[in-house]
Formats: sequence, C-alpha cells, structure tokens
Amino acid sequence: MKFVDPKTDIAFKKIFGNQAHKGILIEFLNEVLELEYPIADIEISNTYQPPKLEGLKETSLDVKAKDTAKREFLIEMQVEKEAWFCQRAMYYSSKSYSQQLSVGHKYHLLKPVIFLGILDFETFDHTSAFSRHLILNSETGQHDLKDLEFNFIELPKFTKTESQLETVADKWIYFIKQAFKLDHIPSDTTPALRLAYEIASQHKWTPE
Repeated sequence: MKFVDPKTDIAFKKIFGNQAHKGILIEFLNEVLELEYPIADIEISNTYQPPKLEGLKETSLDVKAKDTAKREFLIEMQVEKEAWFCQRAMYYSSKSYSQQLSVGHKYHLLKPVIFLGILDFETFDHTSAFSRHLILNSETGQHDLKDLEFNFIELPKFTKTESQLETVADKWIYFIKQAFKLDHIPSDTTPALRLAYEIASQHKWTPE
C-alpha cells in the first residue's frame, strides 16, 4: 500500500477540504486545537477571498470552514519556506474577520477566526512542534481579546516514530508528515483517520 503526500496542495484539499468527508476535518481540528468548545458540525467554505475594494490583494486558502457556532477556521499547508508566513497568517485572519460585517451590522455579531498553519519548515525559536499564539495583556497576561487566534504545526520539530504516538493529535500530525513514506495504515487509528489514509491511498488516484 502506498499513499500520496498529504502535504501537496491537491492531496491536502482532497483529504481535509471535502464536505462529503467533513468528519476528517472535524476530528483533526478538535484533536489538534483542543478547543474549549469542540466543533460539533462544520461547513467547508469557498477558499477564495476576493478583495472588497479595487486594488487590494486577493487571497486563497487551502481550507476554510465555519462551525455551528459561526467560528471561522482557516487552514493553510505550507511546504516551501516563507519568511513572511506569520504576516500572511495575520493578513488572512484579519481579512476574514473584517469581511464578516456588512453596512448596518453591529460589532457584537463578529465571530472568532482561528488560523492553523501547518509548516514543513521551522519558523519559531524555543517552541514545540505545536504552538498557539494569542493576543494577551502585556501587564497581566489576561486573554481578553479572544477573537483572533493563531496556531502553528512545525512538522520538522515533530520527531515521534509510529511506536511513540500517544495522542490522536500525534497520529494526525504523523499522518500529514509521514504518510507518503508508509506502506500500511498504522494500528489504533480512529475511523476518521483511517478514512484519511484510505483517501490518500494511491490506488484510488488516477495519474491526472
């Protein structure tokens, strides 16, 4: 058994951006992000974010989704090292946040935007493979501004072998990083993760 590389653009979108298999994205986000209020259901959205004003930059995400609480999730898989990826994450998130309101809408209608960047390179010093970045009060450390959240998985920092995988989150990160090197589906996978491996199985893909 051989698998396509989930890190490639078309494979990542086919696995995580398919509304017909939304359970994959739900479990992946719930396990990796450890949300205070887990995702119950999700709708995968159009990833193209056109500018509302002429001359502003167009953006297109790998996966964009909204849960039943109207929280927006932006997921970006980045293989090539990009020096300004953090700025891109903030731009994508602030753009998505600002486009929630139309004329006459009140600010209380704004919903959180949660960004997850999966990087095939290292970008932060002194952090583990997964890091969460919040807007905090520099004096008290209080997390009062909660609507924007930035999460990153740096794949090179994830060095666990198959026998060392402890959590479901570990198994998802291992899948993204190592699936294309494997010849089997690891044991003790969840149904959603097994489906992700089955979608990534090369025998289901045409050359095109």
